[in-house]
Amino acid sequence: MMKNSILAVVVMILSLWATDGLAQEALKPRVSPLAVVTFKEHDTYVKITYGRPHKRDRELFGTLVPYGKVWRTGANEATEVTLTGDVRVAGKILKAGTYSLFTIPNEDNWTIIFNNDLGQWGSYEYKEEDDVLRVSVSAEQLESIYEPLTMEFENMEDGKANWLIMWDSTKAIIPLEFMW
Repeated sequence: MMKNSILAVVVMILSLWATDGLAQEALKPRVSPLAVVTFKEHDTYVKITYGRPHKRDRELFGTLVPYGKVWRTGANEATEVTLTGDVRVAGKILKAGTYSLFTIPNEDNWTIIFNNDLGQWGSYEYKEEDDVLRVSVSAEQLESIYEPLTMEFENMEDGKANWLIMWDSTKAIIPLEFMW
């Protein structure tokens, strides 16, 4: 009887110790924090959820993010884009839904990829056959440096907006047109 009591106490102490370690792990902040940017036009909105890495004195485009290769367009999980209505992206229709976003950066243009496979970590499991839409957009060099990866909207008028992806001294411009 005494043996069972001692064993129960030991098991309880070990389980408390093990869960305490797990709880501490969950409280650590991400190196690349999660960011959300939204834009609403009438009854349609765009929501972009992405990991926001920082430059941290690294060479980015052409090195850490190779030109001509599929990139998760952020950090950690693949970036996700949610549309509540159909939107024209660089002149092509993208139906309402939630998509993983990937890009193929190049010096003066980027391929923007909307993909059906959600919940991916990075672009390691990316499959081209799951692509819903691919468009080519312009990219340009900036005079200033964006330390964290930054996504935002500009020129928002008459059912149109430009979605900007900026990091280091590079800016990709994705024209959007809301279809209401």
